[in-house]
Amino acid sequence: MPEFQIRKDHFLTNRLIETPETEQIPAIVEGEVVVKIDRFSFTANNITYAAAGDQLGYWQFFPPSGENTTDWGVIPVWGFADVVESRAEGIPVGERLFGYFPPASYLKMLPVGVSEQRLIDGAPHRSTLPPGYNSYSRVAAEPGYDSSMDNERMLLWPLHITSFCLWDALQEKDWYGARQVVILSASSKTSIGLAYALDADPDAPPVIAVTSERNLDFVGKLGLYRQCVSYDDLAAIDADVPTVIVDMSGNGEVLGRLHSRLDDNMMFCINVGLTHWDEAAPGEGVNKQRSEFFFAPGHIQKRMKEWGPAGFASRSSTFMRETTLKCRSWLRLKDVEGLDGLAGVYPDVCEGRVAPDEGIIVKL
Repeated sequence: MPEFQIRKDHFLTNRLIETPETEQIPAIVEGEVVVKIDRFSFTANNITYAAAGDQLGYWQFFPPSGENTTDWGVIPVWGFADVVESRAEGIPVGERLFGYFPPASYLKMLPVGVSEQRLIDGAPHRSTLPPGYNSYSRVAAEPGYDSSMDNERMLLWPLHITSFCLWDALQEKDWYGARQVVILSASSKTSIGLAYALDADPDAPPVIAVTSERNLDFVGKLGLYRQCVSYDDLAAIDADVPTVIVDMSGNGEVLGRLHSRLDDNMMFCINVGLTHWDEAAPGEGVNKQRSEFFFAPGHIQKRMKEWGPAGFASRSSTFMRETTLKCRSWLRLKDVEGLDGLAGVYPDVCEGRVAPDEGIIVKL
C-alpha cells in the first residue's frame, strides 16, 4: 500500500508514493517494533497540522518516503495499529496501539518508557517533539476497553481533548472577566466538544455560535448555544457585553471584524484551529495584545505536572466518554477504503466541504 503525501506549500496537491519502503515490512534491530496501521480518522484538524507544520514541527513526525521529497510532507493522523514485528521486550506481536500514525502501511517504532497501559516512541527524530504526540495507548490493558468505540475514539479524542483543555483554561482564567463566549467555526467537532463542556458547567457564561450560513441549522439544532449567527451577521452579537472569543477558524478577516465590533469588550481571544486555513492571514482590526495561540499539548503537560498523569487521565477520560455519547445523537461515520479512498475525499476535507455531522474513517 502506498504512502499519502501532500505538498507543504500547496495542501491541495497530493500524491500516493509506492516504494519498497512503503510496501514491505521494515527491517528492525533490537529494541524496535513494526506496526501495521489498521484504520485512522481524517478531519479538518489534520489540515491544521499541515497549516502549522513548519511552526509546530508536525512535518517532523513522519519523514516522507521516496525520492524528491523536499517539498512534500506526511500529515499525521490518529488511529489504531497492530504490532506485526517485535524485537522489543514486553511488546508482543499482536499488540494493539492507539495514537499518532502516518497515512501509510507501516511504522517502525522504538518503544521506551513502557508501562502496562502506555509506551513512548523514542525514535531520535521525534525526541524534541511534544511528548503527548509520542505516547501510545496499549488498549488491551485499558480497564473497560471497548473495541466497538474505536472509530469514535480516533475521530473525537484528538478533537475533544482540545475541547477539554480549552474549557479548563477558560475556567482557570475565570472566563477572562467575560459574560459571554463566542465560538468561531462553531460547527467543528472541537467547537461542539467545548460547547458541551460549557453547557454542562453552571458557572460558564452563555455561548454564541458563529458559523457559515449552510451550517446554521445544524448548529442551532444542537441546542448548546444561546445564539447562532453567520459570519455575515456579526452585527447581531451584542457588543456591549464583555466577551471572550474562541477562534477555531483562523479566518483573519472575520476575526478582525469581530474584534473591531467588540472593541474594549473584547476581553481575550484564544486562537485554536485553522479550519479556514486559506484565509488565515492576520486581519485588519485584530487586537494582538489580547490574543494568544492555544497549544493543547502544552496545557496537557502543565496539568499532568499539577494533577499527575493519573489525575489528568481520570478527569479527561470522564469528559471524553460523556461527550462521545452525546455526539452519537448526530454523528454519522463514513468509511473510506484505503489511501486511494483518502485521496478521493481529501479535497473535500481540505476545502471544508465535509458536512459537520460526518466523520471520515479510513480503513487500510
